Amino acid sequence: MHPPGPPASSLPRATPLDVLATVVATGLGSGYAPFAPGTAGSLVGLALFWPVHHLPLAGQALATAFVFTLGVAAAGHVARRIRIEDPGLVVADEVVGMWVSLLGLPLTGVTAVAGFVLFRVFDVFKPYPARDLERLPGGWGIMCDDVMAGIYANLLLRAGLLAWPPT
Repeated sequence: MHPPGPPASSLPRATPLDVLATVVATGLGSGYAPFAPGTAGSLVGLALFWPVHHLPLAGQALATAFVFTLGVAAAGHVARRIRIEDPGLVVADEVVGMWVSLLGLPLTGVTAVAGFVLFRVFDVFKPYPARDLERLPGGWGIMCDDVMAGIYANLLLRAGLLAWPPT
């Protein structure tokens, strides 16, 4: 669990850029969930991916890369502002990790639930090299371990779909 950070009264007055970065980094505020903010952020990621899944694979990949880049900048900005290396309220990494989990796959109720569960498992346990990616500086370290968790979830979900194709 990440520490909550300094009290709001000790932070400098928020600029419009601070507010925008916070909205992005907290997954539209889901990072403020009182219980399991990473899970809340993953659910927001799933909801936000729903319209993106209709795009061709190249469009999905481009949208994911854009959201990843935005997340790196926003997560790094918020982490610097509140002076915590990887604050728990930053869940843009979970949003992007969910997108990577589902990238290029048919999105059904079953794949959505399976992708969500697999991503959360890989995000929590962080198998190699995910844990090492956390050591990258700033927003990169916040985001990249969850991208790796999403890659693992995507590959396992693909294997599952090969073994048990949808009917």
